[in-house]
Amino acid sequence: MRCMTVTLLWTLLPYSALAQKSTAPPVPPAPIRSGPPAQVALEVRDYRVNNEDRIVCELTEFLSIPNVATDTPNIQRNAARLVEMLEARGIEAHLLPIAGRGPVVFGKLLTPEATRTVIFYAHYDGQPVDPSSWTDGRPFEPELRTNAIEAGGKRIDLPQAAPGHPALYSDDWRIYARSASDDKSPIVMLLAALDALRAKNIPLAVNLKVIFEGEEEAGSPNLERTLELHKNLLAGDVLITADGPVHQSGKPLVFFGNRGVFGLEITAYGPVRALHSGHYGNWAPNPALEVSRLLASMKDENGRVLIDGYYDDVPPLSASEKKALAQMPDNDADLERELGIAKPDGGGKKLVELLQEPSLNIRGMRSAYVGPQSQNVVPDKAEASLDVRMVKGEEPEKKFQQIVAFIRKRGFYVINHEPTMDERRQHARIAQVVYEGGYVAARTPMDLPVSRKVVEIVEGAAGPAVKMPMLGGSAPMYIFENLGLPVIGVPIVNHDNHQHSSDENVRLGNLWRGMEIYAALLAGLSW
Repeated sequence: MRCMTVTLLWTLLPYSALAQKSTAPPVPPAPIRSGPPAQVALEVRDYRVNNEDRIVCELTEFLSIPNVATDTPNIQRNAARLVEMLEARGIEAHLLPIAGRGPVVFGKLLTPEATRTVIFYAHYDGQPVDPSSWTDGRPFEPELRTNAIEAGGKRIDLPQAAPGHPALYSDDWRIYARSASDDKSPIVMLLAALDALRAKNIPLAVNLKVIFEGEEEAGSPNLERTLELHKNLLAGDVLITADGPVHQSGKPLVFFGNRGVFGLEITAYGPVRALHSGHYGNWAPNPALEVSRLLASMKDENGRVLIDGYYDDVPPLSASEKKALAQMPDNDADLERELGIAKPDGGGKKLVELLQEPSLNIRGMRSAYVGPQSQNVVPDKAEASLDVRMVKGEEPEKKFQQIVAFIRKRGFYVINHEPTMDERRQHARIAQVVYEGGYVAARTPMDLPVSRKVVEIVEGAAGPAVKMPMLGGSAPMYIFENLGLPVIGVPIVNHDNHQHSSDENVRLGNLWRGMEIYAALLAGLSW
């Protein structure tokens, strides 16, 4: 899929250049009042239908730059492209460096007479990729399809515009590429919303700052320290995060918190080398069985964690949060049909209720080989990779120690290194448990004036929204919470976007609606 355009796709002058076009005193057109969110959305839609090819091409060119956080040369290319994209709109841009990694991209656009400052957060890095698991085998070569692959979507070329006839795109078409949904599309939609507001002469109601991170999918190990060094740049009134999908019902979503997260790796050991299963089976301990038994003992048949103290630090929900959960769409049955689930975990609780609790997930297991590469052996070791999601009030290190204590109670000698031969000979069960680090949850009260105003604008621009106390996913929003900023999530991408998996995609109709929502927020977010 190729764009027949130059690298810089927009032709509108940046804000800072409007007064520099000639030496004569500028006579700008009389600004119109932004009006209600619905009117702003209509104006933005009118701009969009005539510029869809420009917007899609900017997005696909951005998606073409590989963006795994550990790929430093390419992640820095992403940061440089972001600076170009910001400066083309007249946004003052800076790279906040991180040694050997992708920098934080900071941008600032001041609005005369604005009394509020909105900070917009997103990340430009993506999850690691296994090209062989992607349908087209090319996660960084964006493909346009007529629908979701599961719905029979076919690959097509980008439509071409003709004089007086803009290129036409269907709302159900999808772009497939790594970070098509998480998070490059929201970044481009924010910038496209600025273009539309400028083209329609709709003034911004706020000062705008942007923070685009390049290590979120690697756990944001340097974000807090980097922002602390540049705290003078972060004065603001609210932070809007774009991370995450809309609600599974398709309705817009506004959320007021993120769960915290940390990861850990567990390795169990058998003999020092893999052994012939015929000669040594029934005698040599099998580490795959040991890991399986250990993991199975961590939860009951309904998925409730059995580790001592696991739920002790969970705070009760507020009255407004309970009300919001009760009003959320009850679409669990639809999700069960869509995902082929006969009986979900949770002991009868709804998905939205379970997302307000801590979780324990096995994200992967490995021991020897399976399929065509399977070998008749007793494996030498077995590995399991887990992630833990936490709610407000829980600490990663404390929760990790609860898990370690549970593993010890199951009879394992717990270490944080490869076992020595002496340790192997002395201990029948050995588990290496490695803590990968993480961060705490964040939560903003739903009844703050700014919280109510964001919901009002989103609903005015896009219709009834789902209000969620806390999103199930994680992002390092605690950093901004510690700076005194309310953190509110306004995601825009489709819920079935394959986020964190192969065949990641974004539905164009979601992008167009998200562009209208972001424009309405920029034009009307005052409280």
